[in-house]
Amino acid sequence: MIDNKKNLLSLSFEEMEAWVIGLGWKKYRAKQILSWLYQRRAADFEEMTDLSKTDRALLAEKATLHHLEIVTHQKSVDGTEKFLLGLEDGNRIESVLIPDDDRLTLCISSQAGCTLDCGFCLTAQEKLKRNLKAYEIVDQILTVQRTLPEEARITNIVMMGMGEPLANFNQVVEALKRMISPVGLGFSPRRVTVSTAGMVPQILKLWEEVPVNLSISLNATTNEVRSRIMPKVNRLYPLEELLTVCKAFPLPSRRRITFEYVLLAGVNDTPEDAARLIRLSRGIRCKVNLIPFNEFPGSPYHRPTDQEVLRFQKTLLDAGLTATIRKSKGRDILAACGQLNSEFTVQTSSRKKSELIGILPV
Repeated sequence: MIDNKKNLLSLSFEEMEAWVIGLGWKKYRAKQILSWLYQRRAADFEEMTDLSKTDRALLAEKATLHHLEIVTHQKSVDGTEKFLLGLEDGNRIESVLIPDDDRLTLCISSQAGCTLDCGFCLTAQEKLKRNLKAYEIVDQILTVQRTLPEEARITNIVMMGMGEPLANFNQVVEALKRMISPVGLGFSPRRVTVSTAGMVPQILKLWEEVPVNLSISLNATTNEVRSRIMPKVNRLYPLEELLTVCKAFPLPSRRRITFEYVLLAGVNDTPEDAARLIRLSRGIRCKVNLIPFNEFPGSPYHRPTDQEVLRFQKTLLDAGLTATIRKSKGRDILAACGQLNSEFTVQTSSRKKSELIGILPV
């Protein structure tokens, strides 16, 4: 039997207004319901106590609130938490909650799998299963938030999980609008970051739609190296095109583009690479986030030594660049940058057996 109930989480703000009017209700009811969904995080119609019992019964008859399923929930020794989340069609994605001083950052996915083939990223081995819908992107925030104590609040959102966000442009933009709208989750645009491997046509278009932070996964200073470690995206949009659009990006005052740079031992971590990175970044208001490679089984790449990482950073700092080293968290549960994969088997130190991450039970 087909369930024709409407999942209210799937509706945009405009669609919600049209839907409640279709029920014969006043337009203001849409804002009432949206407040319960996004701000008070209701998981059931019975929680919507400023609606009458009759109205709640009608909602239950006509609609549903279908949230993502938490399939597994792991916690790292450093406090990082990884959630394997089940979609309605059986696909699975991962989200990572990262505590850091007064911030609580959630790293969310935009695709099940990934359309790109970056060699240093475990997600790329999974290949693309499908794009996520806007509500599936936003529901990662709602689902994880409900696991937290009442006083705890997610403060920052980074779209750096599974997938290339700008390859799912329309759904990602709709999700971002729900995140930053006062009617939606109400995040400041300064607390929301989209990371892209460099989808040039969509970069400028993104800013026209939503003024969130932009992070570029650069990772190389020559086309030869970038084409080796990021073949698909660099073939489409080589370094020259990517840097040209970064220079043209209409940054407001006090905002900068972040260049993410995964350091791979013997590949892109030489003094010559550091000098080229300084030259390439000239004319771009930016900062560089250095990410020592997070290793995973089967990868041909290795993590540089701490001394090599610090030397690379010092070269950038001495040239006047802002360069930070990302403190990788959740490595023991494959929750660090580049380690997300919903079908990967990980051996944890706290268990004597392998834990299946994302494998459907047989």
